[in-house]
Amino acid sequence: MKVLILTVIILITAITIFASNSENRKPNIVLLMADDMGYECLSSNGSLSHDTPFLDELGEKGIKFNYAISQPLCTPSRVKIMTGKYNYRNYKAFGYLDKNEKTFGNLLKDAGYETCVVGKWQLNGVNTNFESTEKELLKRPQHFGFDEYCLWNFMGESGYRFANPKLYQNGKELKGLENKYGPDVVSDYAIDFMERNKDKPFFLYYPMILTHSPFVPTPDSKEWKNKKLRHKNEDRFFKDMVEYTDKIVQKLVAKIEELGLSENTIFIFTADNGTHYKLTTQTVNGPFKGGKGTMPNAGSHVPMVVYNPSKIKNGFDYNELFEFSDFLPTFAEAAGIKTPDGIDGKSFYPLFSGQKQEARETVFVHYDPLKKGGNERWYGRFVRNKTYKLYNDGRFYNVSQDSREQNPISKEKLMTKENHLWEIFQAELETAPPYYFKQRDEYDE
Repeated sequence: MKVLILTVIILITAITIFASNSENRKPNIVLLMADDMGYECLSSNGSLSHDTPFLDELGEKGIKFNYAISQPLCTPSRVKIMTGKYNYRNYKAFGYLDKNEKTFGNLLKDAGYETCVVGKWQLNGVNTNFESTEKELLKRPQHFGFDEYCLWNFMGESGYRFANPKLYQNGKELKGLENKYGPDVVSDYAIDFMERNKDKPFFLYYPMILTHSPFVPTPDSKEWKNKKLRHKNEDRFFKDMVEYTDKIVQKLVAKIEELGLSENTIFIFTADNGTHYKLTTQTVNGPFKGGKGTMPNAGSHVPMVVYNPSKIKNGFDYNELFEFSDFLPTFAEAAGIKTPDGIDGKSFYPLFSGQKQEARETVFVHYDPLKKGGNERWYGRFVRNKTYKLYNDGRFYNVSQDSREQNPISKEKLMTKENHLWEIFQAELETAPPYYFKQRDEYDE
């Protein structure tokens, strides 16, 4: 009898400890960032050209953001999202992240997370004045806080990203990928990482290879069966690529649920900038031309959904501002640690965890990709709220009515409220140090 009682006590104690540890465990964080996929591409955001049923479902169950603002181009967004800082503070060259910076990978690794990055890297500075030795470059993800990686665009852009991809994994170039699809290889590694670390808090950052050009067949395209057509580049395949992105999102969420981790995982999907400017999406509001690389909404308004079923019981649209510098402080609060000094973003962890969130009043964007070529018209700074937007050169728009920014409001025609906002925005612009935007002779995509 005493043995039975003792056994019951031990079992109850073990269950109590397990429940306590599970309740106190830091949440897993999974962040996916599609490449060149504007807000208009989700069917839940009005697209008639693409079907994204799973992302739509996540938005219905979680939070669908209607005012998420990125940088207008890939590397500027990657530097901002990873460091929580505006580009003028730490952006030195296209395709490069300053090795002196600390990222959300460093932050979460120091907080006890297992960390992994898969997908598109584009941060080693190959072909810039900041190149390092090959040995250093192979360890650059670990330098930025990631224990593991499986990445394209790692030692330069040479090599395919889709069919027969050129990928590097934990210090070595992968071989035998002739019949493989890059997004499948890296997402399979992401799943393997989650399986191996299901009993620990983990952070998975997945800057996706999709949906960047070239627009080529996916394994779900009929052309994929013919190896000679796998690199066929036609705009019509962008639809297939968007829908394959939705499929990969479903694949990862399904694995999280299979592992029993959905109740303790914050899952986030967004994109690095707007859709390629040569593409037009048919929407419920008419045709929408992409604006990648440009500063109007078409270049910087991106889709975003957050799925956290243990905290968000009823899905809803979030109709306030969010910008890319906000991810790092949000993750710091989720991990229960202090946000480092010098961060420009603000934490949205209250919102991500189903609590009341103080709204962000404005968004600040500094954009100069520091690329060869380019059109200086699209480089500069702006401050905006949901309705109005002011550039550093004085252009002022009602972007809720003029999203293409074709009709600037002159200062002489400002109404009282608009004049007040202009002054607030101008004061915020002036808090940043002066910056000389170089002129370029041509636009280089």
